[in-house]
Amino acid sequence: MTVIKSLKIGAALLLLCPAVALASDRKSYGDVEVLEVVSIYDADTFRVNIAGWPDLIGKNISIRADGFDAPEIRGKCQAESEGAQIARDLTVNALEGADRVLLRNVRRGKYFRIIADVYIDGESLRDLHLSSGTARPYAGGKREGWCGL
Repeated sequence: MTVIKSLKIGAALLLLCPAVALASDRKSYGDVEVLEVVSIYDADTFRVNIAGWPDLIGKNISIRADGFDAPEIRGKCQAESEGAQIARDLTVNALEGADRVLLRNVRRGKYFRIIADVYIDGESLRDLHLSSGTARPYAGGKREGWCGL
């Protein structure tokens, strides 16, 4: 492939999806409103359609709620799996009953998910989980286990 052809392809990607092209730049890409919640995997991961974004990058896109860590659905022990169900139910109830879901400080994560602060009718999903005891603060790095607590 020639250098000119590579530059043209790179420029096209920048026009189509600037967030992907700048994925290594940890800047925030602002705030976006969720058009529809498509599915909810666990307390901090769900899929949405984003209002005003092309289907290629805004339809059925995975979101990772930032700032907290909740037990995993496929936990390493029964206590983690049970805690994950409780935490997921909290997220499901909050999202299903919402009039407005806003993603703030949007950026790309390492698994091509969108990482964002999630606000449901003005309330932080992070704060909702922390105050209910279904999650703990998380700012990246090594996560603590949920078994043996």
